[in-house]
Amino acid sequence: QVQLVESGGGLVQAGGSLRLSCAASGSIFSRNAMGWYRQAPGKQRELVARITYGGSTNYADSVKGRFTISRDNAKNTVYLQMNSLKPEDTAVYYCNQQTPGGRGYWGQGTQVTVSS
Repeated sequence: QVQLVESGGGLVQAGGSLRLSCAASGSIFSRNAMGWYRQAPGKQRELVARITYGGSTNYADSVKGRFTISRDNAKNTVYLQMNSLKPEDTAVYYCNQQTPGGRGYWGQGTQVTVSS
């Protein structure tokens, strides 16, 4: 049974930083692509950043240069370092895992609130 557990969310002032973590279990982590998505109130869930099993990354234009996704396969964990946070980054952030066969799994989400 695949489980994804996010942590690290919270309240921060604009310009501050947070690091989100997502611990995965129940699958061969190193073979899976991992991603961070977010959903703000009244908006659709959107991709923030993604990292393949080989370490290739891609980012939403709105976070390029501010956010960094990374993974530690020894710890079955993916991270999202968020710097220079803006109020518009406020959302629930979800961890996503996609297997080579295309099956997707989601974490429960962690709230990030950026005050102006």
